Amino acid sequence: MMETLIQVFSRPGAAIIALFASIGRASIFAARAIWSAMRPPYYPIRLIEQLISLGYFSLPVVGLTALFTGAALAQQIYVGGSRFNAESTVPAVTVIAMVRELAPVLGGLMVAGRVSSAMAAELGTMRVTEQIDALKTLRTDPFQFLIAPRLFAGTIVMPLLVLVANAIGVLGGYILAVYRLGFNGANYLETTRAYLEWDDIVSSMVKAGVFGFLLALMGCYHGYHTEGGAAGVGRATTNGVVSAFLMILLANLIITVLVFG
Repeated sequence: MMETLIQVFSRPGAAIIALFASIGRASIFAARAIWSAMRPPYYPIRLIEQLISLGYFSLPVVGLTALFTGAALAQQIYVGGSRFNAESTVPAVTVIAMVRELAPVLGGLMVAGRVSSAMAAELGTMRVTEQIDALKTLRTDPFQFLIAPRLFAGTIVMPLLVLVANAIGVLGGYILAVYRLGFNGANYLETTRAYLEWDDIVSSMVKAGVFGFLLALMGCYHGYHTEGGAAGVGRATTNGVVSAFLMILLANLIITVLVFG
């Protein structure tokens, strides 16, 4: 009987221990990267490369996502509000939902799908081909040269991307509401301005910065610890994207409860 109970509880216990061990390793990895970035030598060219790769080339996917989401959100709010004769709430609810939740979360998820996978694949390939070990032999800290620029780029660029996504998402709702649902354009914009508060924008920027750091961290962490050749690179890429998604959703819940709870 005792052996059966041990077997029943051993697997969940092992999974929980493995989860906390992974969190600890990722936290140590992030702390080491931040500490390394504070010490010379610095690599501003690497940072600029990552800013362009992560920010500029992510604009199309983030912009289109925000545009379509804003338009679909306005349509759904109109349909739901019509059941209670509350169609006039479309601009207010659209801007609040886009700025507080949808723009940072969906933007973070889309960038994670594009960037976290690329980071994990690139660093994983460098690991299995021993390029990271070659950097160490040249007395170049991989954390300073490879990891830190990516983490800082993610933290810097994501708020800017989300700021653009906020504007495009509101534009998508405006286009659909005015040209399909018959709203007056001036009244729509005035209601949007009246209900949008600075706290909403600040919380959106804070979320975006956290999301950018987390998606870069997960991509770098799994890529840096890749093992097992080409198959290992594939696993690292998958794990990097999935873990980035989960961390973004968890961080969004925590920040939302702390700010708006």
